[in-house]
Amino acid sequence: MNNKAPIGIFDSGIGGLTVMKDIVEHLPSYDYLYLGDSARTPYGNRSFESIYQFTLQCVKFLFKQNCSLIILACNTASAKALRTIQQRDLPTIAPEKRVLGVIRPTAEVIGLHSDTGHVGVLGTSGTVQSGSYEIEIAQQFPNLSIYQQACPMWVPLVENHEHNAPGADYFVTKYLDQLQQQSPAIDTLLLACTHYPLLLPKIRHTLDSNISVLSQGPIVAASLEDYLQRHPEIDEKCSTNGTHRFLTTDAPELFDQHTSTFFGQTVESEFVKV
Repeated sequence: MNNKAPIGIFDSGIGGLTVMKDIVEHLPSYDYLYLGDSARTPYGNRSFESIYQFTLQCVKFLFKQNCSLIILACNTASAKALRTIQQRDLPTIAPEKRVLGVIRPTAEVIGLHSDTGHVGVLGTSGTVQSGSYEIEIAQQFPNLSIYQQACPMWVPLVENHEHNAPGADYFVTKYLDQLQQQSPAIDTLLLACTHYPLLLPKIRHTLDSNISVLSQGPIVAASLEDYLQRHPEIDEKCSTNGTHRFLTTDAPELFDQHTSTFFGQTVESEFVKV
């Protein structure tokens, strides 16, 4: 009997496709099952309890698809739901399965990129308010100074295909200025939202060339490879046919309209109820 199944990738909507794109490029042989909870996106302005319940429902759905490993590509879900799911739910509902997030892998390496010890985190209001990055980074690099900036207009700009338009320059400059006012010594910026890499050209154009800008996708992809090497008991449960399947809780045609922007190619998604 073949118990192998795809690696599940979950996001509150479509932004997690930027992370999946890097994972697929880094680990192309695996099968992947993407679930976007587009019917309830965005998660960033919702309560802790709502985000936890929504995320848990989607995790359980992916478990029913036999996924033994799930990546929460959503920063808000990673910040507000992951720890509770790992500590409270998994031991009861699926002790042999694993759910990983995007915050820990980033926190484990961000300090290696900074010379000044001053790091900026750009995220949604929900991610910033959770304080998750401050907590995780402090555990790995206690001497780093962390400065956070919420960028509430960046996701709408990307989802409305305005991220390359001249009007986006105002909001890119606004939030970067607010962050740098907190500390002129910041030399490393983390894009702590899956939508933000699409604004990277404008971000780099606005910043001094000596400031490093990190996107999460490549970091998460490298961390996943390391995790699978260290946990062969999980790796052997992951199927390797190089297939990709996309599920959405909203209209597939709406989901599919945006995939080329985030994933680099068009896809055909399927509607599901979780």
